[in-house]
Amino acid sequence: MSIVDLVRERGPLTVAAFMELALYDPGIGYYARAARRSGRAGDFFTSVDVGPIFGELVEIQLAEMAQILDRPGVAFDLVEAGAGNGQLAADILRAARRDDPSFYSRLNLHLVEASPLARAAQPSTLGEVGDRLATSAGELPMSFEGALLANELLDALPVHQVVMRRDGLREVYVHAGRTDGAGTSGGSLVTREGPLSTPALADYLAHLKIRLEPGWRVEINLRATEWIRDAARRLRRGFIVIIDYGHEARELYSATHSGGTLTTFARHTMAGPETPGDVPPWLDRAGDQDITAHVDFTSVRAAAEAEGMRTLGFLDQTYFLMGLLTGGRESLAISDTRVANLANDARPLKTLLIPGGLGSTHKVLILGKDVGSPELRGCSYRMRVT
Repeated sequence: MSIVDLVRERGPLTVAAFMELALYDPGIGYYARAARRSGRAGDFFTSVDVGPIFGELVEIQLAEMAQILDRPGVAFDLVEAGAGNGQLAADILRAARRDDPSFYSRLNLHLVEASPLARAAQPSTLGEVGDRLATSAGELPMSFEGALLANELLDALPVHQVVMRRDGLREVYVHAGRTDGAGTSGGSLVTREGPLSTPALADYLAHLKIRLEPGWRVEINLRATEWIRDAARRLRRGFIVIIDYGHEARELYSATHSGGTLTTFARHTMAGPETPGDVPPWLDRAGDQDITAHVDFTSVRAAAEAEGMRTLGFLDQTYFLMGLLTGGRESLAISDTRVANLANDARPLKTLLIPGGLGSTHKVLILGKDVGSPELRGCSYRMRVT
């Protein structure tokens, strides 16, 4: 059954419900039908695709976190959410196995991934470090102590899209069939405006004290705040590290992004966000392209803090990685040779750090629970968001 048939069968869908189908439906979902979507042979490029250096650098931060949590006889749970085929975890574990055997021996790896195909590929990807894999599932562990890592997860969660009109806030819905002029046509799918599907959407903006101007179109990610609340409750003690592209709410919900941020990626070509009168790119080729929206880090951080988390750092990926290369705690045993080798790996490192690319578009949010206010190595270079 095609996505058009599903929309016709189920009736008008919120953009969030449409994204859920287009990305995660077992039969037609973009992520559900492949073990891997990124890389040169995929549709988009991530920090992991640059090479193992990204995981090697992240491992330095995780090892420091493990030292902070060090308790005799207590393992360090490394939970990766949105783990895909396990490539980032494999790079982290190989670095730990090679350079920090004591940390490696404490690790219990938990991979969280919605796609059964991606989960099936994880043992092969992990290879010789597969002995550290404790669980592979579609949901977070019920309880864990250590660190939760989410690299480019929140941007792929389904979002609601709303438009401010002179008579108030309206929500965008996806319908099957041609438009009669009241909506925008995208093949056999159209968008039309209707009443809000939940008062939580208006409450979300009100809580942020955001005032949208007539004509502004924005996305609201209720799932992201639900996810971080759930994660914070499951974490007994430790850290959450979120790496993604997005903004503080005051920038995300401003004239700069008044057309919204819904964007598609296919064969390394980006389309969107939409402009008035255009066919929304995310309606086309549903199930065959990635659909993302920028993360509202203000709301994610507030939701985490409401569950007892403490914000330890929020900074550009560039400054986070520079801190890992140049700063750090004296008690963390990282050889000068190891850091020099990472710093000398010039081409992939430049790709991760260069302004305007992955380094500045991606932000790093680090949260702690019952760990105090440690001065983390990744936050030691410069705490800056561009």
